[in-house]
Amino acid sequence: MSDMNVLKEANAIIYGDREKTYGHPSKNLKTIAVMWNAYLNAKVGGDDISAKDVAALMMLVKVARFANDPTHRDNLVDICGYAALVERCDEQQGDTE
Repeated sequence: MSDMNVLKEANAIIYGDREKTYGHPSKNLKTIAVMWNAYLNAKVGGDDISAKDVAALMMLVKVARFANDPTHRDNLVDICGYAALVERCDEQQGDTE
């Protein structure tokens, strides 16, 4: 078990590696907001978001992070993972999206 509590660990992450990799959080979160707004504005019917929508939105988070640092391989791996999760959602009976 780590000697660091969750608040200290989060603080170390958001002021350390994450900011170095993804840029200042304000810039990154604004980029994510622009992408999510575009996606949600394009969503037909204005229905509540689905599990597959969440996966798509998470892919956009990774795309926003990729835009800041295209060399960070983790983003590409995660995008592939979220895309695979969309397919996994289709495995559930009754999911007609």
